[in-house]
Amino acid sequence: GFLDESSEATFCKYVIENPTFEMFNLGYPNSMYFYNDGGISNEVWDVLLYELLKVSPEEQQHFYQAHMSGDEGTKASYHDQYFAQTYKSITSHVDYILNELDELGIGLETQIAQGQDKKRHPRLPLIMRHNEFVKGTFDNVRQNLDNMYA
Repeated sequence: GFLDESSEATFCKYVIENPTFEMFNLGYPNSMYFYNDGGISNEVWDVLLYELLKVSPEEQQHFYQAHMSGDEGTKASYHDQYFAQTYKSITSHVDYILNELDELGIGLETQIAQGQDKKRHPRLPLIMRHNEFVKGTFDNVRQNLDNMYA
């Protein structure tokens, strides 16, 4: 395996069980990126908002129709109206992944310290570099999110 550390983005790693056809049309999961500079793809915002709108099927459908017809004004209105909720959802996800990466790092470091890594995990250095790359990107996204409410 290899790791392309020159990549400008990584998948946001948001998982939806049983995604709908509409979610795929909104960009799930193929276009859901977090960028190294802290940017968040529009598809992340769209999919998470669509998911949040499930409590109001009429609004959810209206948002989806605006997306499908290219009505950016209506989409922007929904994003403005539900920004706080979508922000909270993305922030919770980022915090969860960062915590998971920290816990994985501790486990991997323990295995290295105990000398258990060579036979069981020959690709451990690659995995650790990948996790650091992802962590750096998610740290930048978290900082970007913090700046949105600064």
